[in-house]
Amino acid sequence: MYFLSGWPKRLLCAPGSPAEAPFHIQSDPQRAFFAVLAPARLSIWYSRPSVLIVTYKEPAKSSTQFGSYKQTEWRPDSTMIAVSTANGYILFFHIISSRGDKYLYEPVYPKGSPQMKGMPHFKEEQCAPALNLEMSKILDLQAPIMSLQSVLEDLLVATSDGFLHLIHWEGMTNGRKAINLCTVPFSVDLQSSRVGSFLGFTDVHIRDMEYCATLDGFAVVFNDGKVGFITPVSSRFTAELHGVWPQDVVDGTCVAINNKYRLMAFGCASGSVQVYTIDNTTGAMLLSHKLELTAKQYPDIWNKTGAVKLIRWSPDNSVVIVTWEYGGLSLWSVFGAQLLCTLGGDFAYRSDGTKKDPLKINSMSWGAEGYHLWVISGFTSQPTDIDADIRNIVKQPSILLFQFIKSVLTVNPCMSNQEQVLLQGEDRLYLNCGEASQAQNPKSSSHSQLKPSREKSPFTDGGFESQGLSTLLGHRHWHVVQISSTYLESNWPIRFSAIDKLGQNIAVVGKFGFAHYSLLTKKWKLFGNITQEQNMIVTGGLAWWNDFMVLACYNISDRQEELRVYLRTSNLDNAFAHVTKAQAETLLLSVFRDMVIVFRADCSICLYSIERKSDGSNTTAGIQVLQEVSMSRYIPHPFLVVSVTLTSVSTENGITLKMPQQARDAESIMLNLAGQLIMMQRDRSGPQIREKDSNPNQRKLLPFCPPVVLAQSVENVWTTCRANKQKRHLLEALWLSCGGAGMKVWLPLFPRDHRKPHSFLSQRIMLPFHINIYPLAVLFEDALVLGAVNDTLLYDSLYTRNSAREHLEVLFPFCVVERTSQIYLHHILRQLLVRNLGEQALLLAQSCAALPYFPHVLELMLHEVLEEEATSREPIPDPLLPTVAKFITEFPLFLQTVVHCARKTEYALWNYLFAAVGNPKDLFEECLMAQDLDTAASYLIILQNMEVPAVSRQHATLLFNTALEQGKWDLCRHMIRFLKAIGSGDSETPPSTPTAQEPSSSGGFEFFRNRSISLSQSAENVPSSKFSLQKTLSMPSGPSGKRWSKDSDCAENMYIDMMLWRHARRLLEDVRLKDLGCFAAQLGFELISWLCKERTRAARVDNFVIALKRLHKDFLWPLPIIPASSISSPFKNGKYRTVGEQLLKSQAANPFLSLEIDTGISNIQRSQSWFSNIGPTHHEIDTASSHGPQMQDAFLSPLSKGDECSIGSATDLTESSSMVDGDWTMVDENFSTLSLTQSELEHISMELASKGPHKSQVQLRYLLHIFMEAGCLDWCIVIGLILRESSIISQVLTISQSSEVDGEMLQNIKTGLHAVDRWASTDCPGYKPFLNIIKPQLQKLSEITEEQVQPDAFQPAAMGKTSEQTSPRAEENRGSSCHGSIPQIEAGGNSVVSRKEEDITSGDEEEHFQDGTYDCSVS
Repeated sequence: MYFLSGWPKRLLCAPGSPAEAPFHIQSDPQRAFFAVLAPARLSIWYSRPSVLIVTYKEPAKSSTQFGSYKQTEWRPDSTMIAVSTANGYILFFHIISSRGDKYLYEPVYPKGSPQMKGMPHFKEEQCAPALNLEMSKILDLQAPIMSLQSVLEDLLVATSDGFLHLIHWEGMTNGRKAINLCTVPFSVDLQSSRVGSFLGFTDVHIRDMEYCATLDGFAVVFNDGKVGFITPVSSRFTAELHGVWPQDVVDGTCVAINNKYRLMAFGCASGSVQVYTIDNTTGAMLLSHKLELTAKQYPDIWNKTGAVKLIRWSPDNSVVIVTWEYGGLSLWSVFGAQLLCTLGGDFAYRSDGTKKDPLKINSMSWGAEGYHLWVISGFTSQPTDIDADIRNIVKQPSILLFQFIKSVLTVNPCMSNQEQVLLQGEDRLYLNCGEASQAQNPKSSSHSQLKPSREKSPFTDGGFESQGLSTLLGHRHWHVVQISSTYLESNWPIRFSAIDKLGQNIAVVGKFGFAHYSLLTKKWKLFGNITQEQNMIVTGGLAWWNDFMVLACYNISDRQEELRVYLRTSNLDNAFAHVTKAQAETLLLSVFRDMVIVFRADCSICLYSIERKSDGSNTTAGIQVLQEVSMSRYIPHPFLVVSVTLTSVSTENGITLKMPQQARDAESIMLNLAGQLIMMQRDRSGPQIREKDSNPNQRKLLPFCPPVVLAQSVENVWTTCRANKQKRHLLEALWLSCGGAGMKVWLPLFPRDHRKPHSFLSQRIMLPFHINIYPLAVLFEDALVLGAVNDTLLYDSLYTRNSAREHLEVLFPFCVVERTSQIYLHHILRQLLVRNLGEQALLLAQSCAALPYFPHVLELMLHEVLEEEATSREPIPDPLLPTVAKFITEFPLFLQTVVHCARKTEYALWNYLFAAVGNPKDLFEECLMAQDLDTAASYLIILQNMEVPAVSRQHATLLFNTALEQGKWDLCRHMIRFLKAIGSGDSETPPSTPTAQEPSSSGGFEFFRNRSISLSQSAENVPSSKFSLQKTLSMPSGPSGKRWSKDSDCAENMYIDMMLWRHARRLLEDVRLKDLGCFAAQLGFELISWLCKERTRAARVDNFVIALKRLHKDFLWPLPIIPASSISSPFKNGKYRTVGEQLLKSQAANPFLSLEIDTGISNIQRSQSWFSNIGPTHHEIDTASSHGPQMQDAFLSPLSKGDECSIGSATDLTESSSMVDGDWTMVDENFSTLSLTQSELEHISMELASKGPHKSQVQLRYLLHIFMEAGCLDWCIVIGLILRESSIISQVLTISQSSEVDGEMLQNIKTGLHAVDRWASTDCPGYKPFLNIIKPQLQKLSEITEEQVQPDAFQPAAMGKTSEQTSPRAEENRGSSCHGSIPQIEAGGNSVVSRKEEDITSGDEEEHFQDGTYDCSVS
């Protein structure tokens, strides 16, 4: 409602001795002037500008006679001030305007400036009036005066001798009446049967009192702490007074009255405020609510505040401010929601944590419209170490002005059917929907789409646009609109403001006239003719209807109440307005669809219809009276009506109505009468013949039934006129804000599937729920409440301690207003379940299941019920948790909700939770069946904590196998680590989070230095100190990382490896080479060593043709076609190979280094890019750690453009390279380094047309390298065929000649190639040219197979200078030494294919093959 803003301002008073410091401030009824009292001075201050006008100083002689000044009271017309003194005198001062046209602080304008001419009253607005104070009368009451109170034309004075004096402001002598309190009977209520007892003891007197106009009586606090309410029996104050009192208040200190809500707030010595209201029937005082600090919010101060010192209601009666003896301010809404308290947080503590003294307040008064609070503070008088100059600052008395921003709902309640939050400050507005206007400038398409929908009938579903959720929630910042200074100068303060449905236009109303602003054009529109503006006073608020502003105003020159409609797009001028005369003053106004509802000062409600009229060029709106309803029987005082709205809400749901259209009509009037929500529905009991009339506009509207009270203590009501069949529960509900009691919703209940409702069942239900923010708007479809909250920022550290102890910036934090929002759906679902309305809860939840935070709603509901019931001390007779659990199972998110809730609650509550929702083992299996592996992994953690290790291992194995099948590599890595943790007895640590921090967590490149990626260097010549990651991680992460280390559990590793081998075998048997590559790269699987073992088993190619076809499909590689010009192409003479491979080099050279540094790699299987794999998730780093001595350094040197054939360092293309699943790499193809002739380009482009994607090529070459190292020559042949490179085939055959190769494999290759030849002849002639090229090699092969040489042992290649592969063990070491997830997939591309194998074997072959490779410079 109200929010503090910025720092308070300080107004310095005239310096003088401490005895002359001001101690009391009182504003006049209009809040334009403030009377400030010092012991012997009376000063009058002006509110805007905040300046001192005049001071009356009591002469010393009379000052001793009267005693010091105590209290003041203004006459209602602000022409007189009464001042009470310590010795029982009342001094009356006349306030006289100085002669002539004299003003104080006149602004000086340069000659010819627009302000000089044409501004009527500009001096009154710009300057402070010059006034004089004259003492006119002195009255001696001969007893100390306790309280002064202005009552209509009288002054009511309470003295300490127990008398009440009634004094006329004029003619004082004949008007004196004294009432002895002992003669006033007091009782518990006003019913005549009980005669009240008298106060009965002599020394009783009134300590504080305040008059309540709407209850016609005054609330009093007696000197013994009792409180009461005294009311005259007849209409005037006579001797006939009667009092009521509550029995339970005995420590009252002060009182304040809220006239609009008929509340009496009594401050108590205990520090709480008790708010009473009067029962209409018995006249007894009923406790409405209490305002007290709770131990939960303010544990160190809640009972140490001292007695309540002052209570002040704001001018619009919507908030109350309270201060205590020991200091501090607190702000509460009318029914007790706490908005602010300065006893905690940044108000109470400095930035270094030390405690501040709370601000002590001697007197305070609200300024105009509640934008300022004028405070006279009493600084603590304890001796402190303050320097002399500081003491002087303190000595100079001052007034503090606290600045407030308030919600529009406090003054213009018709805004409650909007979804925007709009706050108004003294000179600016805060909106939560500024983003929309920026997104939709007039030219944009979204704006043009909005236009036609505005013209649609409002009853169509999309008729009234709801702003997008992102627009209304947006970020935390407000869109701030400065109010036009030209308008403010002559019309301060701003009284009302309103925003239209789409949040694009705002209108504000000041003292006279109004102005409006467009968020799209960022311009204000003011009245062109200033006399028209100054001639109208808006009385009943204003509202938007489409492009029109509807407002109720008083026409000063015609002395006539009017209802006016102005069009936004035309000039602001009465010529373009539609004016309707009204009989009485309009107090409230609201718009519902095409109707305007008006509440008038004669307690009548009038309904108007409003429609757009276009005659030629100018568009206006026409207004016609539809219906008048007199409410004087039900409303004791028109001022008590807080808001009036038309709604489509009724006790019937529209199902029972005869016509569906009626369900959305203006069904009822909602009236907030002093906090009581009253509903008047249309009376449909009579005959309904009128509906069939030909012209629906002519039909007479149905009368209204007598009113029914729906709720008490209501501050705001929200309802919408939109309709949505999917979300009927939320859109046809009525939302109430009830202050300290939280919120309530009046929810419709619908029978399922449109069955006939039971007659005994209510069709609506009122559900209360608490939220943590003060609600300012409700987003109906989105099930959100929007609000605002005060936040504070400390700046005291900018000042040194002793130099500026008294700076306001040090004493107070800087206050800002933050936007907040809160979900409420879980509260409503829970309330429905408590009341056994599960079916309704289900309908409601299903209608909201599409909301982005719906899973969070279910989780919150489960969590709250679980916490409450599981931690309850007493047994719960009817627990709700089983019902909630059963309810959640209706949604597909059930498994996820339960596990998320479990992992956010403590372990002790798990048994209670799973007793209700089911066994975690069953839930785990359900996850597997539903293929929801991530949720299953979460259940695994719960199983690990609740079950024995054997059970969790069994479930982990199930999950691991499923994850392997689905290619969820991240999950696989987690599972490997989890299984190892269980095996090594580490099962106490939850496996979900990594437990150690790698030394190389600074990023990916750090790790590159420690990688062995050079093929040519020998392993022995590198000192082990180069690799410092040995045994640094607490858990093994790769499957074979600590294979040979003693502390790892061999059986566990074996168990995991068996599963990995089984999966690899399955992939090979299904010819899924692409998946095999992903699998090996992601999980650091030692492909080469495994292929060596499986060379004659799983790694055999059984059917070359099927394998070839499958690879074409998997790698998106097109089948070859015969080009028309193939006869004369340069392919035959081998010229192409150089060019083509040079092309590939340049494509690959740069990308290999920058290959995956771009982390935007497509995120197919939720895998991370390698970059994130290295640092925080240490899956495979330490797999290398047990082989430290065999590591070498490698440095990546960037390539210059010209250096197209050199790679920074030859990268070891071992099986451990990490490829990101699905697409292993992202390569941007860079042709900038090519310079080719036209004819070459033609041939290359032709060749490229028959090649697959570059990425596939890189992947195939990588696999080729793997198979070559593992000696699976048949697979190498298949890949060679696909790539159509004879060099690969010849290389394979060279190997088979030079080394002892299994004859069976050669035989297999031979038969396979013959099969391919046959297939090419029949099905794929594109392969024939290539097969012809390799025919000579084929003949060589058949010769070899006929010789049938028997091999000793397979040596895949003479590895040049390396001795790495002398034994399978060494080879495995070398393989496993490079397990980290660093991408070395393609670093050599087609170059390092298996170059080292030929390094020395045959110079001739070598030269022939080098033709198409990179020149790799090895660091």
